[in-house]
Amino acid sequence: MRLMFACSLLCFGLVGSALAESQKATLLTMNMWGAGANAQKTIDETVAVMKASGADIIGAQETVPEPDPCTAEICAAEDNKSRAADIAKALGFNFHEFKHNTENHWADVVFSKYPFGKETPNGVGVEIDVNGKKVVAYSMNLDDGPYQPYQLLNIEYDKSPFIKTAEEAVKFASDTRGKALALLVADIQSEADAAAQFVMGDFNEPSYLDWTDKAVAAGLQPIAVVWPTSKGVADQGFVDTFRTIYPDVVAKPGLTWTPTTEPTDKTDHHDRIDMILVKGKNLKVISAGIVGEKAPEADLVVTPWPSDHRASMAVVEFE
Repeated sequence: MRLMFACSLLCFGLVGSALAESQKATLLTMNMWGAGANAQKTIDETVAVMKASGADIIGAQETVPEPDPCTAEICAAEDNKSRAADIAKALGFNFHEFKHNTENHWADVVFSKYPFGKETPNGVGVEIDVNGKKVVAYSMNLDDGPYQPYQLLNIEYDKSPFIKTAEEAVKFASDTRGKALALLVADIQSEADAAAQFVMGDFNEPSYLDWTDKAVAAGLQPIAVVWPTSKGVADQGFVDTFRTIYPDVVAKPGLTWTPTTEPTDKTDHHDRIDMILVKGKNLKVISAGIVGEKAPEADLVVTPWPSDHRASMAVVEFE
């Protein structure tokens, strides 16, 4: 009995030690739409969303207002108008802003209550020290033109041609975002020793988990497409936090683009293009949801809503 009791204490100690080593992270990805600047507002509404989410690591996009002109062909982010530093100060967070106007970044930043390390080799992500564990956060805003859902639905946007097949959609998506995916994958592989990696951002491309035969049968999508960017990240061992919690695309579409038009608007198409994909040692997705202006579209409602995108959030645990 004494031996069994001693073993019980020892075993409990080992389990307790293992549990103590696990970490939780609350993540948010948000296209900020200039953090209020595009609507001539302050950062206050954007900061309110971030605080309401309870996130401790935030991937944010569009730190600067849209310049004039801003079209699908010409729209360069201006370096001297970023609101990232002001937002970080309001949150009491650290921040790391990436170089603007690259394959992976238009004007992107990571906010974190934890300290930052170095950038990944291609500058796609940045290392973060989470209580002694190295994690890597990527905040991306990929190229939106050509935009394949519009091409497939004969919605005019830039000068790209209309298309009809899944093969054409994959080709145009690969031509548009293939270089960005290659740089991301290279950085993911270079950070293989990280306890966790979080790919967050405005993909400007739907998820391969959403444009399925089931979605087509329900009238949500015109055809099934295995979208290459999200599939390429999944092929590196990442899971989609939202679809992990809500696997039924018909019951829970999780639309992030866009709260600015009605679903019946024939000049637009609503989709889930703002995503959080994660990978890590013994990683578990605890919860996930959409943050936006009203229910049922949003699981967490924050009003007034400051962006033309809804945001996505998740809670994960890893060792």
